[in-house]
Amino acid sequence: MIDFAIQNAWLIPLLPVLSFVLIVFVLKPWPKLSAAVSIACILISFVLAISVGLGVFHAESPITAEHPFKQAVTWFSMPGLEIEMGVQIDPTSAMMLFVVTLIASLVQIYSLGYMHGDPNFSVFYSYLSLFAASMLGLVIAPNLLQMFIFWELVGLCSYLLIGFWWHKYSAREAAKKAFITTRTGDFGLLMGILLLQINFGTLDLQKLGEMIPNFTQYTSLTAAGLTAIAMILFLGPIGKSGQFPLHVWLPDAMEGPTPVSALIHAATMVVAGVYLVGRILVLFKTVPAAMLLVAVVGGFTAFFAASIAFTQIEMKKILAYSTVSQLGYMMLALGAGGLTASMFHLMTHAFFKALMFLGAGSVLHAMHNEANIWKYGGLKKKMPITYWTFFIGCLAIAGIPPFAGFFSKDLILETVLANSSFHHATGPYAGAYSILFILGTLTAMMTAFYMFRMFFICFHGEQRDSHFHPHEAPFSMALPLVVLAVLSVVGGWVGTPWTHGAENFAYYIRFGEYEPIHANVPLIALSVAVALIGIIGAFMVYGRKTVMEEPLAKLGIIYKLSYNKFYIDEIYLWLIHNILDGVGRILYWVDIVIVDNIVNGVGLAAKILGSILRRTETGKLQHYALVLFAAVVVIVLVLAFNGDSTTAAALLLGGGR
Repeated sequence: MIDFAIQNAWLIPLLPVLSFVLIVFVLKPWPKLSAAVSIACILISFVLAISVGLGVFHAESPITAEHPFKQAVTWFSMPGLEIEMGVQIDPTSAMMLFVVTLIASLVQIYSLGYMHGDPNFSVFYSYLSLFAASMLGLVIAPNLLQMFIFWELVGLCSYLLIGFWWHKYSAREAAKKAFITTRTGDFGLLMGILLLQINFGTLDLQKLGEMIPNFTQYTSLTAAGLTAIAMILFLGPIGKSGQFPLHVWLPDAMEGPTPVSALIHAATMVVAGVYLVGRILVLFKTVPAAMLLVAVVGGFTAFFAASIAFTQIEMKKILAYSTVSQLGYMMLALGAGGLTASMFHLMTHAFFKALMFLGAGSVLHAMHNEANIWKYGGLKKKMPITYWTFFIGCLAIAGIPPFAGFFSKDLILETVLANSSFHHATGPYAGAYSILFILGTLTAMMTAFYMFRMFFICFHGEQRDSHFHPHEAPFSMALPLVVLAVLSVVGGWVGTPWTHGAENFAYYIRFGEYEPIHANVPLIALSVAVALIGIIGAFMVYGRKTVMEEPLAKLGIIYKLSYNKFYIDEIYLWLIHNILDGVGRILYWVDIVIVDNIVNGVGLAAKILGSILRRTETGKLQHYALVLFAAVVVIVLVLAFNGDSTTAAALLLGGGR
């Protein structure tokens, strides 16, 4: 079974594609059958993904990042360009296959209850299948072109799912905002891919991994040129993974159904950018300035998004900004050279973030889609399963041991610390990494505070609005919560030193970093301490008694800035209305007044000249003879006035004859 799974890993994305096609063309009139087929296909893909993971770890010849299992066929070939389509399996892609198929399976099971009765139930499941297939195709891609094709399909599916309830104006606008914002970054990604092809002659990930570290042997690029390519390509992950300043689409994506939010934020679209940077990390490692850019963007995004989540009043908005922040953590790890730390956090984050989004969906389902958390309260008594599973998710994201988020967050901080002057690093950017380490530590404390702020407001105290009668979620929604809660507890244990002798996760699953990283006790104590400070602070403000209004509002301008998301959206709107629209009006005037008049003038001149010439072409012999005689007379007169009367007389007589 294991060998079969690795040899046929292409079936993992193909099965959801088959489900999509069957639902769209055959099963659409039967919603329950559509859901059954979709869930069956993704579950089979999940089983195959587990088999692929086992095959990677137990292969006779070690499957590593440097020596992956690869199957490919030539798609098209021409002089200087050969593109393959196929499958590439290594520890990173094996982990991603497991995470994507697991979360997609649980989301589809959860949707049985959440989307029950929706008139477009079958269509919803077809979109979920296509979304999962697109992400799985991206994961196993052996080259950047194939990744880009599935990258765009992921963007299309996000547009369809965010705007699934198209009758809502806010959903339509959110879908368009996500699509346009991510396309902005995708333009940079496409330019970066083209520049790599032009300079290296290949887009194959394995070949690029061998050529880029020795780029001066293969290209005429300078270090500055390669840095520019890396920075241009990085625009794509900035947009897709919601990094500052292209993060604005991601919180608005909450307008889609909650299962969509869980899928987008935990296992598909937003992690695609992180995954792509991880796949081409050798490019950034080769040019330290680009590496620092990834770290700075990630570190700032983590801190910035956390500061916004502090004051939001909707569960899904708070979770959305926490996703932006956690994605910033993953980028920060990649910018510090920590592929394992980033991918490890991507995995654990998928567990607890999917858990909390589905938990939020359970609450919204019980509260008739009322989004304002200040109308909740006392849900602990009415929704015990949701309460305890959500509590586990909060502990995991806060980084409290032994929950999953503790191990991955700690590994990220350790990776950044190793590059900083605090760790006696001597690189030119050691000071910058020291600042990023401080930002990462502060973000950990802020994360614990705002997550438990939401937790205490929603689940503790007394119910604030008596109009609602909350109840526990049905079994189809509760089961995925329990499964994800278990994974949020044990999912990080693979990163402990006792998992494989004295070596940890980084060595065991061979992400390409073979040095075992041992426990840093002072750093662990620091990270746990800041998390506890955040939790205790949230309890002191919101947990001791039922709070009826926001105490943070006393912070004045700071609260206002955070609540209004630092007016980033308003700044973009101002730029669009005053700069882009202004430039558009100028170009419109140039087009209408100048270009059109020139084109129309040329056409009018041709029309007038044609009209004049048309009158000379009558087809009558006497008219042509008259013209000929008139021409002779004119020539005679010209010659006569110039004093050549002899020639003039000869012409006249000759003309007369």
